[in-house]
Amino acid sequence: MTRDPNRDVSRRRFIAGGLAGVTALSGCVQNTRRDAWGGGSGGDGGGGDGLSGQVIVKGSSTVFPISDTMAEEFMEEHGNVNVTVDPTGSGGGFENWFCAGDSDINGSSRPITDAEVDQCATNDVEPVEFQVAGDALTAAVNNDAEWVECMSFEELRQIWSDNDVTRWSDVREDWPDRKLELYGPASTSGTFDWFNEHVVGEEIEHTTDYQPTEEDETIVRGIRDNGGGMGYFGYAYYSSNSEAVKAIDIKAEAGDKCTPPSLPNAKDGSYPMARPLFLYVAESALQREEVYEYVRYYLEQAETDVVQDIGYVPSSAEQRDENLAKLEEVAG
Repeated sequence: MTRDPNRDVSRRRFIAGGLAGVTALSGCVQNTRRDAWGGGSGGDGGGGDGLSGQVIVKGSSTVFPISDTMAEEFMEEHGNVNVTVDPTGSGGGFENWFCAGDSDINGSSRPITDAEVDQCATNDVEPVEFQVAGDALTAAVNNDAEWVECMSFEELRQIWSDNDVTRWSDVREDWPDRKLELYGPASTSGTFDWFNEHVVGEEIEHTTDYQPTEEDETIVRGIRDNGGGMGYFGYAYYSSNSEAVKAIDIKAEAGDKCTPPSLPNAKDGSYPMARPLFLYVAESALQREEVYEYVRYYLEQAETDVVQDIGYVPSSAEQRDENLAKLEEVAG
């Protein structure tokens, strides 16, 4: 496909998509599969197709493993394109990078907010939404916490609300009189936003008495190293650390069936903390061939086992086709 990045393109309105029911990670990661001369890492560097440039991806630490893997594989094929992926948190990516016009793409573990759309508009950034995967948001405890196997939303709400609940026995009398040690995503995280809206409740304040971080491996370590530890994060981080911490089955209401976090349960909607994952792309950035090709590659691969191997639910063939049709409509 031949594209002219300098042509005039009519501005289009932001299109909101529907909300449907691995790797070792570190704080700031930059993929660079090119040597000092700009060549690729294998063969002729994959640079023979004439595609070159820079793609900047920020946003959700939950979506990060998908975007990072897609970037690595894309750069194997296109050695003169450099794709950088940083896990800044969904909200942090929107506020500090994407809506400021300083990144091309923002991964997000929740839908973009009206306030973020307004911020983007002030900088002539029009976000285009693509739903790329599904997640089973996972609550986990220390491996020695034999007293707890399943929790309801109400019990999670008690623990994670700004109230006087500080010990496990405050939630259930038959649980031990042990201090709760909480580890979770920072308030700039889409995972924090989703959990706060759907579990804690927007009318209730999320507790500040916990260790917030954008690094999910820090949450895992905190839970692992503290007998009263508890936290929540994306399923991929649990699946790659399933021996270090114990996942909790979840039920939305007290009388419901306890359901474990798993990809099949997230896919069929039986797991109460299943959620969609998104990619937001600046419409203007899609007029650059390297961004368009990376996003097209991403959307095509999001329906494959690549996403499942990372620890998330791949998009359906129908979702893939809808995404690709939207991509062509916006970038064509």
